[in-house]
Order: sequence, then structure tokens, then C-alpha cells
Amino acid sequence: MTTKNLDIANRERLIFALDVATLEEARSLIAKLDDSIEFYKLGLEVFLSGHYFELLEELKGRGKKIFADLKLFDIPATVAAAVRQLARHQVDFCTVHGNDSMLRAAADAKDKVQILAVTALTSLDQGDLDDLGFQCDARTLVLSRAKRALALGCDGVVSSGLEVKALRQYADSRLITVCPGIRPVHNDSSEQDDQQRVIGPYQAIAQGADYLVVGRPIRTASDPHAAAESIQQEIARAFSDQAGNADKH
Repeated sequence: MTTKNLDIANRERLIFALDVATLEEARSLIAKLDDSIEFYKLGLEVFLSGHYFELLEELKGRGKKIFADLKLFDIPATVAAAVRQLARHQVDFCTVHGNDSMLRAAADAKDKVQILAVTALTSLDQGDLDDLGFQCDARTLVLSRAKRALALGCDGVVSSGLEVKALRQYADSRLITVCPGIRPVHNDSSEQDDQQRVIGPYQAIAQGADYLVVGRPIRTASDPHAAAESIQQEIARAFSDQAGNADKH
């Protein structure tokens, strides 16, 4: 296992995707999760609730970290302006989904925000990539985009845990890896899943992921707090096993 920033607190490595439609739903989940989650991802669904920045400020007031997953995609000047706005709100991560000029503009405007380039959405399989006109497999696409992002001044990438080992072999400690599509083995959710390229929490950390993004398996669990704590335990076990293996050598 090769990871970046081993001083990241283990409990901050789990990012909960707060994908809900209303402020009331968001507040209810935050109250249930309590100390089990230290890092929240706020995406488009909660943005369209009309209470995005209100919720963001409430979470910051609780000492939580914020991942603004808005996948900015526009002309470079507009992307840069949006990043500067997010920086004013002290978000920790921000996603950009675009070409070189967009990524460079975001990196130039980031201040203390860490810019994450989107590589390939974890809901896409090979057939989807073919439909989009990519004449390569997901791994090749992810590595290509990660190399560009790093060269352009981005801090990290969003990618499936299935590709993170290859990313580590290329970038090692220089690149933050944030992995969605995390699906615990014991998941009591029966909701239909739209993710294609998935991996378990322990395996993702073992492959070198820095952060894991989990939404539905926690959100729809009968006990969200317990579901989050179970994933936290998997993360801790992965690092404990890593330390044990290192001692053996």
C-alpha cells in the first residue's frame, strides 16, 4: 500500500456524500451521523435545494470538512471565478470536470482549496466509454487525465478504487486520490445502484486510496451511524494490517 499524507486522520478519510433534496433531510442525517463522519461531500442535488451555503456554513461550524463536488465545467474564466467563490467559503476540496485550460484556471485560482480533477465517472462502464468516443479502457483514460491534472497544478483526482493502484505507481505521494463507488460487503440497502466500477473500503485503502466517498450505503442503511462506523473500522483495519506487514519486513 502506498498512500499520500499519512498524517491524515483516519476518520477524515471517509467522506459522506450528502445527496439529499432538502435542508431538513440533510440536517436529519447530520444529526444521526454525529461523530461518525468528519468530512462531507456536497453535490448538485443539495446545491439545488437552495440551501447549499447555509448547510456548508453549518457544517463548518461543527468543525467538519467540506468537499464541494460541483464538477465545474465552463469557460476557464468562469471556472476560476467559481473556484474563488468556493475559496471564500473555505471549502476543502472542489471538483473540476474539463479540459486543460479549465483545470489550469481552477488550479491558478484555488488559494487554499484543493482541486480534484474528475477522471472517469464510476457510473460508466466500458460500453459507456465507447459511446462517448473514448478509444481506450477506463484505466488508460484515468491515468491520462491524472497525468494532465498533476502537470496543470491540480492537487488530486477522483477515480475508481479499481484504478488507484496504477495511479500510485505513476504519481505516488504527489497526488491525492479520492475514490467514490465504494460498496461495503455487508450493505443492508436494497436500493438499486447505478455504480459500475466499485470496490470495498478495505480494498480501496489497501490499493492506495487517500479518501473514500460513500453515500447510498450509509444514507439508506437502517442505522446510518452504525453503517458509517463499520466503514471507519474497515479503514482502520487496513492501516493496522499495513503497519503489521511493514513490521514483518
